[in-house]
Amino acid sequence: MTRALVSALLGAFGWTFLEYVIHRWMGHDRRLRWTPFGKEHLRHHVEGGYFAPAWKKLVAAAVTSTLLSGPAILLAGAPSGLAFVAGLMAMYGAYEVLHRLEHVREGMGAYGRWARRHHFTHHYVDARCNHGVTSPLWDLVFGTYRRPPEEITVPARLRAKVPS
Repeated sequence: MTRALVSALLGAFGWTFLEYVIHRWMGHDRRLRWTPFGKEHLRHHVEGGYFAPAWKKLVAAAVTSTLLSGPAILLAGAPSGLAFVAGLMAMYGAYEVLHRLEHVREGMGAYGRWARRHHFTHHYVDARCNHGVTSPLWDLVFGTYRRPPEEITVPARLRAKVPS
């Protein structure tokens, strides 16, 4: 494998950690709810089908890419540093698609069904667990994993809030 490909894969893996950290602490730690993500995340939990507008996500991705590119290039060189940032941003995009699909569609395939139940356990059973949306890895590492129950009841007021 080329160094750039390895760097891109490391970036994608790095996103899974950032996803967990951002969701767990910026989304659920009361001391950090004042952040833009904290406010949007709280609204997502309260309204169920609310998702931050795409323009906000694009701005966040652009700012993050800009801030990370310089240090990544300094540490790994231009090809590998930029590949790392590209891998991280690609996984962020995959996360955004998966997260929305979890809320608006039945899971497709074994992973899709697992991901939806895992995430709905966080939303409708216990918000202190299952902060990873794309992977349970960091929930397992930090002791916040909870096995999804066989049945998860979605409150009626939160059903079908996002058009499919």
